[in-house]
Amino acid sequence: MRCPFCGNADTQVKDSRPTEDNAAIRRRRFCPSCGSRFTTFERIQLRELTVVKKTGQRVPFERDKLLRSILIATRKRPVEPDRIERMVSGIVRRLESLGESEIPSTAIGEMVMDALANLDQVAFVRYASVYRNFREARDFEQFVGELSGENES
Repeated sequence: MRCPFCGNADTQVKDSRPTEDNAAIRRRRFCPSCGSRFTTFERIQLRELTVVKKTGQRVPFERDKLLRSILIATRKRPVEPDRIERMVSGIVRRLESLGESEIPSTAIGEMVMDALANLDQVAFVRYASVYRNFREARDFEQFVGELSGENES
């Protein structure tokens, strides 16, 4: 593993342990060249996933991009980071278990929406506002109205 600080290719593992959800291995590393310490995570990847965007463009699936979008939606919300991590791991496992190597971006968006709806309603609305491309305040009103209608049934 290359040192992110000095670029040295020869780093040493000082400590390895599973993450709390046992979905990855956390490794503490040390660079003998510059003396820096850093952490890496090793995860199982069942298959290479490709995201098919609405434009037809195909891009490699990036777990970190999925995590970032969820972190933005949950920013300043009372949601524990480990719950977010478990949610992302669950979505990735579901995507990998679909048996398809190409996944429409809409399928990923819907999985995230479902997961956020169960996690935090404000984060759910935030994510939906970007995912569904809300342009005006009445788009929010209509969406929240639909949510209220679902909750009354």
